[in-house]
Amino acid sequence: MSPLDLAAVLAGMLAVSGAAIGVLGVVGTTRPPRPPSALHQQVRRWWTGSGRTRREQRAHQIKVVTSVVVGAAAWLLTGRPAAGVIIGVAVPGVPWLFAAGRAEKQAVARLEAVEAWTRRLADIVARGIGLQQAVVATAATAPQLIEQEVRDLAARLQGNGDPIAALQQMADDLKDYTADQVIAPLMLHVTDRGEGLHEVLTAISRSIAAEIEMRATVDAKREGPRFAVRFLTGMTVLVLAYGVINPHYLQPYGSVLGQLVLLFLAGLYVLLMASVRKLSLPPRRERLLPPVEVQTLGATT
Repeated sequence: MSPLDLAAVLAGMLAVSGAAIGVLGVVGTTRPPRPPSALHQQVRRWWTGSGRTRREQRAHQIKVVTSVVVGAAAWLLTGRPAAGVIIGVAVPGVPWLFAAGRAEKQAVARLEAVEAWTRRLADIVARGIGLQQAVVATAATAPQLIEQEVRDLAARLQGNGDPIAALQQMADDLKDYTADQVIAPLMLHVTDRGEGLHEVLTAISRSIAAEIEMRATVDAKREGPRFAVRFLTGMTVLVLAYGVINPHYLQPYGSVLGQLVLLFLAGLYVLLMASVRKLSLPPRRERLLPPVEVQTLGATT
């Protein structure tokens, strides 16, 4: 089957699938709604990415679509499926490898924003102002990196909603272990209205400041593995570019066995780069407050 025939078959399958989905969307279904399955959550996470804002999620979706289009174009132009798969994976993979250090710096900057907001909240609570009024007061001067989350929390509290649910939603928006350390005492305070919230928030603020200093020091020592990732990635991109310019360079991989060998070597390279990148990042800590969907699934089971 030629590449054009394969493209025609794929286009026909997509057309039929699109028509079926369109009919289902118009007609609907009588099946009662059920909690999303694990596969559905994984597909949704793959499509939306790990971005917290709609802008970040849209950028991730554009990157996914671009990788599929570029990979399909490489397959049709070269006539080799392995080339399409490798180039399609390289489109989002190369920026992901180069951004290893940037992710940690963004995480530290976000911690600094959480620490500043916690300190500001503790100062306002120390004046005898209630928690809800204190949160609303910090919304106007919240740090930029968590400004949207703080404003959303203030809006929910002002809307006479459940304060526990509002705080839980903020924790789910931030998705961070350290942020959970701040929000958990606020949820306890809403429940028992106990004294000493100012002292608790002040102690947490100091703990976050110490963590920021420690992570900044460790982050500087991880520049070695990150440089290795960037160097090896750059050399690989040059080799791929040379293979595209000079088709004879990849001629030994033209057979079916050669395509399988090429995919195997590419898979080993991806695993190696992912392992080296993981060494340059701190281990991810599990959250203190489980997300709402996890609690819902646990209750239903």
